[in-house]
Amino acid sequence: MTVSQTDFRSALLDADLPMPEGLVDDQGRPAGRRFSVYRNNVAVSLTEALETAFPAVAKLLGNENFKAIAGVFLRQSPPSSPLMMHYGAAFPDFLRGFEPLAHLGYLGDVAALEQALRRSYHAEDATPIAGDALAQFPEDQLADVHLTLAPSVELLTSPWPIYDIWAFNMRDGAPKPRPVAQEILITRVEFDPEPHLLGPGAAVFIRALQNGKTLGEAAEDATTHSAEFDLGACLTLLLTEQALTTATL
Repeated sequence: MTVSQTDFRSALLDADLPMPEGLVDDQGRPAGRRFSVYRNNVAVSLTEALETAFPAVAKLLGNENFKAIAGVFLRQSPPSSPLMMHYGAAFPDFLRGFEPLAHLGYLGDVAALEQALRRSYHAEDATPIAGDALAQFPEDQLADVHLTLAPSVELLTSPWPIYDIWAFNMRDGAPKPRPVAQEILITRVEFDPEPHLLGPGAAVFIRALQNGKTLGEAAEDATTHSAEFDLGACLTLLLTEQALTTATL
């Protein structure tokens, strides 16, 4: 009797389901014991992959709670790739929609921050522009410059203080989270993704650059959004963090 991949995968990820009929060992005997060991090893491996990918979320939930929630998630979202470094991409959305955690509204956005750090780490390399690249353009042409951001750059906005929550759980001595919305830029200098808390209007500016607007258009959007937007500080951050790869008219 042939065991379908669907039945095998379903039983593998759900300990409440019986072993698929027709599953035997190399001697033709029912492989119940071996299958149980294999099923347990798979669940443990996937849970460990999630713990590695989302350490702040794991710390916020506590070890036992995290393992229990991971067990629910892995039943719903089996791996779509043999590379475990990609497993858990759907975890932030899962947390946002998981009713028992509805009172922790920030949890999904914290997971999204950790997922963005992981995407940044695995993004392709790109050569950054020089720190004085913008100084090479005549002043009256700066507004018409197009800036391209590195593949490793990630931008997040949240109504929750996700940067503060992440830092409080991941960095020694970090202050307690403030009750404010926060916007975050993730950059990767060499191989170390780093989150940066953005000032007013900076996320609007960076998003406009990502959408193909010129430096002048992006700055206008940001200033319209917030009169406190600091163009110089934002450009300095992008340049020093090697987040820009081209600057062209």
